[in-house]
Amino acid sequence: MKSIRTLLTKTKLSVLAGGLLMLAFQSAGAAERPNIIFIYADDIGYGDISAYGGTGADTAYTDRLAANGLKFLSGYCSAATCTPSRYSLLTGQYAFRNKGARILPGNAPLIINPKQPTLPKFLQENGYTTALVGKWHLGLGSATEPLDWNAEIKPGPREVGFEYSFHIAATGDRVPSVYIEDGYIVDHDPNDPISVSYAEPVGNEPTGISHPHLLKVQADEQHSGTIVNGVSRIGTMTGGQKARFVDEDMADVFVEKAVGFIEREKDNPFFLYFATHDNHVPRVPHRRFIGSSSLGPRGDAIMEFDWCVKQIVLAVEEQGLTENTMIVLSSDNGPVLFDGYWDGAIERQGDHKAAGPWRGGKYGRWEGGTRMPFIVTWPGKIEPGISDALVSQVDLFASIAALLGKPMPKGSSSDSYNVLPALLGESPQGRDYLIQEALGELAIRQGNWKFIPPGGSGVIRDRLGIDQNLNTPVPKNGFLFHLSEDPGEQRDLAGKYPEKAKELLGILKEVAPEKF
Repeated sequence: MKSIRTLLTKTKLSVLAGGLLMLAFQSAGAAERPNIIFIYADDIGYGDISAYGGTGADTAYTDRLAANGLKFLSGYCSAATCTPSRYSLLTGQYAFRNKGARILPGNAPLIINPKQPTLPKFLQENGYTTALVGKWHLGLGSATEPLDWNAEIKPGPREVGFEYSFHIAATGDRVPSVYIEDGYIVDHDPNDPISVSYAEPVGNEPTGISHPHLLKVQADEQHSGTIVNGVSRIGTMTGGQKARFVDEDMADVFVEKAVGFIEREKDNPFFLYFATHDNHVPRVPHRRFIGSSSLGPRGDAIMEFDWCVKQIVLAVEEQGLTENTMIVLSSDNGPVLFDGYWDGAIERQGDHKAAGPWRGGKYGRWEGGTRMPFIVTWPGKIEPGISDALVSQVDLFASIAALLGKPMPKGSSSDSYNVLPALLGESPQGRDYLIQEALGELAIRQGNWKFIPPGGSGVIRDRLGIDQNLNTPVPKNGFLFHLSEDPGEQRDLAGKYPEKAKELLGILKEVAPEKF
């Protein structure tokens, strides 16, 4: 099997090899149609979960999932920022192949082509009811005409495969600060039309700059646009007073919608993409979580995330769906302490290491940017344990297709590899290598080797905290690290092992020739 996997890697999963894989893995559950739930955290790092060694925030319910399922030590998102990772998760394609897959403003157009194969669309075509609840941040509307927030908002989640959707447009720190359900703003008042701009101010509402005394948390200049619920945001908006969300209630609202979907669809196969906002800024958790951690608002928001996990798992249990439900829990990118709001995350971190033993976090090509908590549970099908198999969120599309015994849709990206045996705990082997992205620049991990090529901006960003905003120059031969011996990526071995560095650079050039 190992020789087949090597061949698959080198040929990028040709159609013939894909057929062989599905035949070989029939015993791995190819005839199954379990309910599938993705619980997707936001800005939660490897070390923020106590099952992965985190301290300061007790993530008991997430730990329970890890104890009852398979905990991956080498599970990755595809990029060190949110929009690219979400794009890869849903399309099975590396985001650097789409120039629009970058951190988006709240009024950006949809970056997934509605004709493009997606995981929710594939599941919908195979008898699943599909739902998005939570954070979207993949754009809304068309690039050819301005989006009218006061009418039906499309294209959006429905056009890429979600039958039901309840979400925010982008992030909590970006306007418009409203919920959108099935293409319409919730509680919209036609007599109070909404207007949004990131180019120039709209309306005359208070902003973080004009009325800082109205703020519950102080923000930097980028986050000093329109004030909503005592929090200034990126961009400006006017109108929609009745529709504006309350940050403290967001987790409760998302959970209510997700649990309602599970209850409605208990008799049908369903796919739920539950994309929480915790712990993205602004970190304004519900009052019942305030002080629940020793880390300040950031830790309290991690506790709120863990509570959300509890509610989803309880809903599955109460509907008698436990043994027929696969749950995948991970995060969209590495952690960041300061990200525009002074909420004490740096001062309160103590001995807590948000990225665990890995260097860096959000925005950077260090391991902490893309190595994630990654947990897969399916009672009765997946034996509890720990796996060091190399897996990426970009692989979930191909792996779920294999689980259902179906070929990948025509036009699908070959970036998504079938790692189903690893996800089910039937094999210690995952993919041979994976690509890591941060702000459009790449790195590669193969086995225990990690290579960061020269070129691009010539630096690696490290923004775990405001006092660690480092720009590390990349030498002309790139960086080469051996992660099992050097998890902190401190000892560059490119000079000692130039042939290995050359080999990994060659793979990068083959996978992404447009980047080199």
